[in-house]
Amino acid sequence: MKFSLYPAAAALAFCAAPAFAALSVGADAPEFSTQASLAGKAMPFDLKAALKKGPVVLYFYPAAFTPGCTVEAHDFAAASDDFKKLGATVIGMSADSIDVLNKFSTTECRNKFAVGAASPQVISDYDVKLATTARANRTSYVIAPDGKVIFAYSAMDPSGHVTGTMDAVKQWKAAHKG
Repeated sequence: MKFSLYPAAAALAFCAAPAFAALSVGADAPEFSTQASLAGKAMPFDLKAALKKGPVVLYFYPAAFTPGCTVEAHDFAAASDDFKKLGATVIGMSADSIDVLNKFSTTECRNKFAVGAASPQVISDYDVKLATTARANRTSYVIAPDGKVIFAYSAMDPSGHVTGTMDAVKQWKAAHKG
C-alpha cells in the first residue's frame, strides 16, 4: 500500500497560520478601498470588487525600497503570471504615499501587480505592523471570493510568502474546479 503525505501536508499548509498573523484562517477579511498604483499609475483598488474575479493575495510589507521589501516585490512580480493563470489578484500594501508607490510599482513590482496605500484603518483592521508602527512585519493573506481568509502567514523574512500564498491559491483552485 502506497501512502502519501501530500494530502495531509497540503491540508496543514492550507490551514496553517502562525500565532502572530492578525487574522486567522476562516476569519472574514475586512473590506477596504484604497488608492493603489499599477505600472506607475494611480488607480482605485476595492477588495470586494477584486474578490468578484477570484481569490486575492493581499500582502503587507513594512516600507518600499527597503532590502526585504524589494526582494519580496521581485518574488511576487516573478510569480504574478502564475497567480493570474489561477484567477488570483495580487496586491501589496504599505503605509507609503502614492508617489512612493508609483515608483515602487514600476521598479520593484516590475509593472506586474498593484501596490496600495494602507490607511491607519486598514492597518488596524488587519492588525499588521508596518513602518508606521513600533515593530514592522510582513503578513500575507489569501482571501477566497467569499471574503474568508484561507491562508495567513506572518514573518519578517520575505521568503515563504510567495510559496505559501501560491500553494493556497492552487489548493483553492483545485477545490473549486468546474
